[in-house]
Amino acid sequence: MIHVCSLSKVEETVARTGAERLLSLLADGTEMTRPASILAENHLHLVMHDIVAAQEGMTMPGEEHVRALLDFAYRWDRAKPMVVHCYAGISRSTASAYIIAAALAPKRDEAELAKTLRFLSPSATPNPRLIAVADMLLGREGRMIAAVEAIGRGADAFEGVPFELSI
Repeated sequence: MIHVCSLSKVEETVARTGAERLLSLLADGTEMTRPASILAENHLHLVMHDIVAAQEGMTMPGEEHVRALLDFAYRWDRAKPMVVHCYAGISRSTASAYIIAAALAPKRDEAELAKTLRFLSPSATPNPRLIAVADMLLGREGRMIAAVEAIGRGADAFEGVPFELSI
């Protein structure tokens, strides 16, 4: 099970779910304290901004980020949940949860997965750059991109409501 939340909900989500793995997707300089129950080797902290095109002074999500995310996911034994978060729990984290679910269930239909994501999180607006890179790396031939475009932008929200996504 993948649990998605915002930075402000990490501690309580990890405690509530008993998660042993944590994926953090935050901009450089965003303070983050790893919950004590998460071992350092079970925490991947990727530094990037929530952007889709290069901007001066910002880190655009790239292939190295998605490769690290996929490697982290493939090493997960799934005995205990994983928590995935970004600052607001709306864009980078929902994209990453979608990517992990697609990678670990390669026969799962991309459109069905995107619709499930929308149902679980009305505010989910997966970062298109992360999705495009993952689509290429996973050989999905544009299906992940099209599926996420089809669900469109999520409802306006300051912070996403935590949710769980089954693989």
